[in-house]
Amino acid sequence: MKRSDFRFLHRLRVRWAEVDAQHIVFNGHYLMYFDTAMTDYWRALALPYPDALKPFGGDLYVKKASVEYHASARYDDLIEVGIRCTRIGNSSMQFTLGLFRQDEHLISGELIYVFADPDNQTAKPVPPALREVLQAFEAGQSMIEVRLGRWADLGEHAQRIRREVFIEEQRIPPEMEWDEADATSLHAVAYNRFGMPLATGRLLEHVPGVAKIGRMAALRTMRGGGVGRAVLEALMQAAREQGYREAVLHAQTSAASFYARSGFVPRGPQFDEVGIPHVEMVKAL
Repeated sequence: MKRSDFRFLHRLRVRWAEVDAQHIVFNGHYLMYFDTAMTDYWRALALPYPDALKPFGGDLYVKKASVEYHASARYDDLIEVGIRCTRIGNSSMQFTLGLFRQDEHLISGELIYVFADPDNQTAKPVPPALREVLQAFEAGQSMIEVRLGRWADLGEHAQRIRREVFIEEQRIPPEMEWDEADATSLHAVAYNRFGMPLATGRLLEHVPGVAKIGRMAALRTMRGGGVGRAVLEALMQAAREQGYREAVLHAQTSAASFYARSGFVPRGPQFDEVGIPHVEMVKAL
């Protein structure tokens, strides 16, 4: 088993509490590492678990979990867990896992899940749509589609995301969230392969030659999975095509590093907006 065998890799660092009296990771913690990595695997598939499975009337239950130990991880090691879906049966899914320290293979694992009715845990056939998503991901295909359009076309889904993130999660007053600019802005919404809206943003003119990107929001369970970046890139590309030379945005300071990874740089001091610290960031297009 090699690190390169896996399209998906979840990185983590061994904590002091996970090391036993032998100064190595206690054996049972590897199952926790597997479970933590599986959460990120569903995020990589753009499937917010468990909401993505609810329309199918089922959930996933572990049937088998096995661990084979080759070498030990130690305190403060930076390790990666690779996951690959290797078989999909009628009602079960088999995942092969490998844990690596750089290219050193430390642990092998196997997880078998059964798709079942959550009320009685009776097995059900794996939904064809879920089967197709798993197969497409392992084949290297994209899990996200970003659609661009006007409020009349995308407003229902953009509004749903913004309400959940800004109004419900960040407690921004509704009257401060909705404005007249929505009607004239270009909106972007990222969807998964089930058609679920996951992230949104909008583009409008700030001053001649400068586009303003705003109202960027991703569902909590999808953050870190690439949906926000896909929306940002789609809006920047739209700005380029419209002839803008620069993009500006007001970033919440907690999200400034996200925009920095896409080439935005801070300009000016921090300021308060809707009760949240912000900083202006710009990027040449």
